[in-house]
Amino acid sequence: MIYGILIFLHILVSILLIIVILLQSGRGGGLAGSLGGGISTAMFGGQGADKLMTRLTTGLAAAFMVLAILISITGRPRAITGESVVRQRAVERETAPLQPVTEMELPEAVSPAELPLPPEGDQSTPNP
Repeated sequence: MIYGILIFLHILVSILLIIVILLQSGRGGGLAGSLGGGISTAMFGGQGADKLMTRLTTGLAAAFMVLAILISITGRPRAITGESVVRQRAVERETAPLQPVTEMELPEAVSPAELPLPPEGDQSTPNP
C-alpha cells in the first residue's frame, strides 16, 4: 500500500519537475519564451519568476531524491522476505528427487575406433 503511494508520488513529482525545468528561461529563452514566457514576467516581475522557478525546481528535486530513497527502503512487497531468488531455486533443485542411474536409459558408448573413416579422395577437409 505504502509502496504504491510512494510510486504514485514519485511519478507525479517527476512530471512536475520536467514541466518546471522546461518552463525556466535559460540563456536562449528556453521553452518558456516560445510558450508565452512574457506572461510570467508580467505576473512576477523581471526576476520574480526566475526566483520562484528556481525554488520550485530545488524543492521538487529534493522531493524526488527523498522519494527515491524511501522507495528503495520500503522495497517491493515480495522482496520483504529477505530470501534471494537464487537461494530459493537452489533449495528447490536440492529437494527434487534424483533418479537412480540404474533406471536411466543411457546411450550406448561408441569408441572412436568404431566410427567410419572419411574416404581418401574427400576434399571437404582442408590440408595444412
